[in-house]
Amino acid sequence: MRIGIDLGGTKTEGIVMDDSNRILIRARRPTPSHDYEDVLNTIQDLVLSLEQQVGARCRVGIGLPGALSARSGNLKNANTTCLNGKPVLADLENRLKRKIRMSNDANCFALSEAIDGAGLGYPVVFGVIMGTGVGGGIVFNGQVHQGPQWIAGEWGHNVLEADGPVCYCGKRGCVEALISGPGLVRNYQSAGGDPQIDAQAIAACAQTGDAIAEAVMQRFLDRFGRALAMVINILDPHAIVLGGGLSNITRLYGEGRARVAKYVFNDELLTPILPNKFGDSSGVRGAAQLWRADEN
Repeated sequence: MRIGIDLGGTKTEGIVMDDSNRILIRARRPTPSHDYEDVLNTIQDLVLSLEQQVGARCRVGIGLPGALSARSGNLKNANTTCLNGKPVLADLENRLKRKIRMSNDANCFALSEAIDGAGLGYPVVFGVIMGTGVGGGIVFNGQVHQGPQWIAGEWGHNVLEADGPVCYCGKRGCVEALISGPGLVRNYQSAGGDPQIDAQAIAACAQTGDAIAEAVMQRFLDRFGRALAMVINILDPHAIVLGGGLSNITRLYGEGRARVAKYVFNDELLTPILPNKFGDSSGVRGAAQLWRADEN
């Protein structure tokens, strides 16, 4: 059996998965996002509690924000900033006395959807996270491709508009700064929209005749099209699966796909753009699936 841990900004979720990819047990803890040792304690306690409930020692896979540095082995690029520069993998392996597999949360999402989700049957799947941030993961024939620098799939930090807003990474006009949930809200507010509504409400308002919301959504869809077309031009995946809160915007699968087709370097767009199957569970499922069912 396999344990998957999904370390989020506010909650840490754990599951026990059997060899048929069924979730047997699920548990959650609040994430102590400002204290490194408390984060390690939370993960350790969750693993041991799940093992006690299932009555067996399990393989452990962990999905978390950021990536491991190829040079030092420490974590980098995490928006849970207390983890950055820390030997998270080594520390958890020492605590749990076993080999652990660890990957970016977007990679785990992509893996889950590729193995038995919306991307089932497609050899190359690009999994997209569009929510508070914008991330991505690449799966080749059921295996995550992380790359030698562990940054494969990080389309969210490609610069789309050089004069755009400043991203937390320090660059201007990143994809993440423009088509994340906060990016959509910021664009709506700067256009004179209601400062109290969120990204989902903006999309809903656009459908009911709000002219400001519709203009903002048109810019959002165009940016989505340009950003994703760049990925397709380089990777040419067999399928793209969308996840995160913004993946619930239905216009992405019709008008958004048409914008991608407009910018892709081909006379037609054959790539299916699909809604995810497992929703919020994809990340934690994929963390467990970093181990194959037939591995010891």
